[in-house]
Amino acid sequence: MMIKHEVHSDLPIPPGEYLAEVIAELGMTKDELARRMNRPAAKLSAIFAGDKAITSDTALQLEKVVGVPAHIWTGLEADYRLTLARLNEEREQQQLREESELVTKFCYKELAELGLIAKKTKPAEKVAELQRFFGVTSLRNIPGLRRYQAAFRAGRRKRSPEALAAWLRIGEVKGQKTVCAPFDANKLEKMLSELRSLTLQPPQQFEPELHKRLAEAGVALVLAPHLPKTCVHGATFWLGRDKVVLMLTLRGSWADIFWFSLFHELGHILLHLSKQDVILESDEVESANQAYEREADQFAADTLIPPDAYKNFVESGAYYRGNLESFASQAGIDAGIVVGRLQHDGHIKNSWHNQLRSRYGWKL
Repeated sequence: MMIKHEVHSDLPIPPGEYLAEVIAELGMTKDELARRMNRPAAKLSAIFAGDKAITSDTALQLEKVVGVPAHIWTGLEADYRLTLARLNEEREQQQLREESELVTKFCYKELAELGLIAKKTKPAEKVAELQRFFGVTSLRNIPGLRRYQAAFRAGRRKRSPEALAAWLRIGEVKGQKTVCAPFDANKLEKMLSELRSLTLQPPQQFEPELHKRLAEAGVALVLAPHLPKTCVHGATFWLGRDKVVLMLTLRGSWADIFWFSLFHELGHILLHLSKQDVILESDEVESANQAYEREADQFAADTLIPPDAYKNFVESGAYYRGNLESFASQAGIDAGIVVGRLQHDGHIKNSWHNQLRSRYGWKL
């Protein structure tokens, strides 16, 4: 039998198709071929369909049985696999081009500026960077992932679910890198007074201690800058079975708001967080979560300032600077927290005593 081996095709043709032609010409059935090769018929069926590769051993057996040289079979197999790989690569490039419209929505520029992904210039390369960042084969898979579904639920029109998913992914990535003890709610609750005392320290002193103490209770603290159109202030979610991630932005940069937000999120962790939940904090609260939000607000308020002491101070009506500083000192917290609470509750004007409030900023 003479053959001429010249295969140049963009179509992936499995060698099994040629094998079927060869045995048909020889008047041989597939079952007979299997018996002659002493191979299970099911395995040969996979070769005919292109699902199983022709190995060197199989090629040598075919050479004996059907008379076609082994190198022909291995060559056909190599061509087939190369064509498949080339087509797959073309499909991937086409997918990258099609998803380039999502680059801006998923905050590529901001993530690159934060050093979380590489800076690229070609749209397809930007998509690939975002895919690696999210750990997905397609950006269109993201809405279907449980971690990000809260971001894609109906909410405020100004909020971008893609940007919010990117922000949550920052917490996921950094949380995975944070070494924590297994989560222990009792330990976390017992350390609240210690965490509260950190309000008296400047950021460069309290921040490493805050990370350390929370990690000891199984909480990975992630401070992540605000991304455009996220409209989010904080989030909490489980990462695995033994770790909770607590994410915060610097909402308005006021220190007292930072501390209130921190204890608000701790309230969610201790009171509400289930294994499946992602609790997001934003200016818009879903009606189903309003009761949870009120409870977390009350938890934060009462933990930062003992309710009885606060009630007595408000009843005194003595809101002069000296009185505020004295009360804060007795309560063991930063005076700015007292000022912020009084402003929020409407006891003093928002313009009063802001000199006692400090601001935090990002050091990126």
